[in-house]
Amino acid sequence: MRAFDFAAPGDIAGALHLAGDASSTSVAFLAGGTTLIDLMKLDVLAPGQVIDINHLPLRGIRLGPDGLRIGALERMADIARHDAVAAHYPLVSQALLLSASPQLRNMASIGGNLLQRTRCGYFRDVATPCNKRAPGSGCPAQSGDNRGGAILGTSASCAATHASDVAVALVALDASVRLRGAGGERTVPLADFYLRPGDTPHVENVLRPGELITEVIVPALPWARHSVYVKVRDRQSYEFALASAAVAVDLRGGAVHDARVAVGGVGTVPWRLSAVEAALRAGQSFEAAAALAVEGARPLAGNAFKVTLAQRVIMRALTELAGPR
Repeated sequence: MRAFDFAAPGDIAGALHLAGDASSTSVAFLAGGTTLIDLMKLDVLAPGQVIDINHLPLRGIRLGPDGLRIGALERMADIARHDAVAAHYPLVSQALLLSASPQLRNMASIGGNLLQRTRCGYFRDVATPCNKRAPGSGCPAQSGDNRGGAILGTSASCAATHASDVAVALVALDASVRLRGAGGERTVPLADFYLRPGDTPHVENVLRPGELITEVIVPALPWARHSVYVKVRDRQSYEFALASAAVAVDLRGGAVHDARVAVGGVGTVPWRLSAVEAALRAGQSFEAAAALAVEGARPLAGNAFKVTLAQRVIMRALTELAGPR
């Protein structure tokens, strides 16, 4: 790990002041540190200044008439166990509990989880090229080890999958993030927050230099109580998804009146499936609707199985929700 300056301000204004005019990319905010410190130890990231934000007033889990509000520093484990989250948005609770390991969930913040780097094995290996780590150096995953790579939203520059489970659930629920920086506050829908790689895979989101995520906002959706998060992976714990599905359905008289569907493990960003939702509302079969999930897929040599797998995790989620309640 390379040397860096460290500070631990007590308020948001102090943290933003330390971040300066946001012209330098060498500043990193530290919350749980479960990703940042790991990547710093590998010399994948080398910020010149680390700002500990754990003393900032960015906590709280509040359910109201307008929905759910979660402070960015709330720990993943605490959110997953919160009665209101588990009762009103079970897919969020389930996505969190299927993430990482208990130890990491006890440390990791929701804001940090949403900001974890989209990555594959080459990103962490400083001995290999990676356009995310060193823009313009190349993407060896295009012809190398790409079994875990994305099939949706890829480019010739990058095929890494977005790593967050809970981001998939939140995108399905039309969640937004509140951001605060030197220029003030703004709210961005999470679906618009993440950027596909294109020719600039190192730019992963619309967060401006020096900005903080201060809050996650999930709008009210009464029938989100009837929801599930399904994750398929190589082992039962501490593993990224090969494919996952966040699904909520409004069932009336045995028919789908409305639906929210997003998938993970197969896209370069959390992938909302509006076409699948429309097909379900139109009364199409689960199988016909799920087939629309992979339109435009561009599998690589090692991950073509994800085309079928993505459809099957959606089918599994829908079938589970359609059963006895």
